Amino acid sequence: MKILYYICIIVFFGCPSTYAQDLKKAELDDLALKYAKASFSELKEFFSLPNDSNYPEQLAENLLWCEDAFSKRGFQTRRLETATVPLLLAERFQENAAKTVLVYLQIDGQPVDTSKWYQKDPYIPALKTFKGEQWTEMPWTNLQSEIDRDWRIFSRSASDARGPVMMFLKAMDILNDKQINPNFNIKVIMDFEEELGSPQLPKAVSQYKDDLSSDMLVIFDGPRHLSNEPTLSYGARGIATVSLEVFGPRTPLHSGNYGNFAPNPALKLSKLLASMHHDDGRVAIPGWYDGIDLSETVKSILKEVPDDEVQIKKDFGINSTDNIGESFQESMQYPALGILGLEAAWVGKERRTIIPASAIAELNIRLVKETNGDRMVSLLRQHIIDQGYHLVEDKPTEEERMTYDKIARFNAEVSYGAFRTEFDSEIGKWLRKGMHYAFGADPIQIRTTGGSIPISPFVITLGLPAVAVPTVNPDNNQHSPNENIRLGNYIDGIKTITSIFIQKL
Repeated sequence: MKILYYICIIVFFGCPSTYAQDLKKAELDDLALKYAKASFSELKEFFSLPNDSNYPEQLAENLLWCEDAFSKRGFQTRRLETATVPLLLAERFQENAAKTVLVYLQIDGQPVDTSKWYQKDPYIPALKTFKGEQWTEMPWTNLQSEIDRDWRIFSRSASDARGPVMMFLKAMDILNDKQINPNFNIKVIMDFEEELGSPQLPKAVSQYKDDLSSDMLVIFDGPRHLSNEPTLSYGARGIATVSLEVFGPRTPLHSGNYGNFAPNPALKLSKLLASMHHDDGRVAIPGWYDGIDLSETVKSILKEVPDDEVQIKKDFGINSTDNIGESFQESMQYPALGILGLEAAWVGKERRTIIPASAIAELNIRLVKETNGDRMVSLLRQHIIDQGYHLVEDKPTEEERMTYDKIARFNAEVSYGAFRTEFDSEIGKWLRKGMHYAFGADPIQIRTTGGSIPISPFVITLGLPAVAVPTVNPDNNQHSPNENIRLGNYIDGIKTITSIFIQKL
């Protein structure tokens, strides 16, 4: 059976092979543009599939689409079953290959609030150009003529991360049509619950350890450096989430009748949150930064990243930054404690003269390689206890209400840890070679990015070095309304992935 498969691969991909030196940079540019233009019908079909991972029925359609798309490119696909939505594994084997490259792709997307999108439907891709201080929609047929690299396609998941999926598929089309056979096997693992924190991934990686066995992991996800220059990211922070609710009266009370008598849980929560940070932004919890020591060598590497921090502050509309590290890049090397959202009673036109029954804060902890998620959650939990709080996992009982002055619900989950790969690793050298071939210069190299991706199970369980190749524009409105991908980044992404996969390992 396997012999028959290899015969099919030879027929499908052709023989003899073309190698990197036969595909010149100028040809790469032309091919990337040509295949980008040829992709827009397929791209529109893919982008039009709802993919909110809170709705498994939406993911089922995406799973079928990916099975078909990868099969057309000569990959064998298999579903790796989990307790919820399967992972999808696509494999392409090369005879006598000494190495195997595992590629991670994210398929699902964030929820949408259609009222905040400036188009009919976030799942109907809209081609737009910037005119008169705003993005203006154009006919999709404009993509058949000369392309402006600054045009954008607006759609949920356009950048995070359907765009990179399409870039990968078009790169595979180029390899197939040019009869290029890499000297390594390719495995692609597709994650349909990344935006939920990939809850099934750690167990699945252990369960399917032999199926996923590889020599290195490449992640096609995330935005380039703020300069929008070609970028490699050698690490990412992990994440833990915390839901914290401070309780007040059993039901909301009239603020006139009971103000000055019944304690306000919103005020209590505000004080509790304020106790977690110093005024300069540093986390005030003892032991938070233990184990992190940036050497002068590491600091010098971080300084090579061309951040314009003055411009970054202008872009963000902020006058000052938190006092964590000596630069933006240094700040990413430390664990962070962030407030994601607050809720207490009603605001705006819905405001009411009441003392709320409770106040809620949703928090996250961004982990770095030197920090253990369970330990960081324990530090936060202990800090809350030290402020005099009695902690519960659900609603307090009547006895607890009558016994304790301060009561809070504390629920935490460590989604996944951080990872970091050394610059001089085999995968780092290989990726740099491919990107230098494509762009004539080494990429910007990021030691640790601020965002989190569920890669640590692969790194820990499979022992794989992992590096991310971010391709999309940094101003893509990721996770927000009006998410978009810049066409210049889409074209460059196809060129990037093609150039990497024509390099020998």
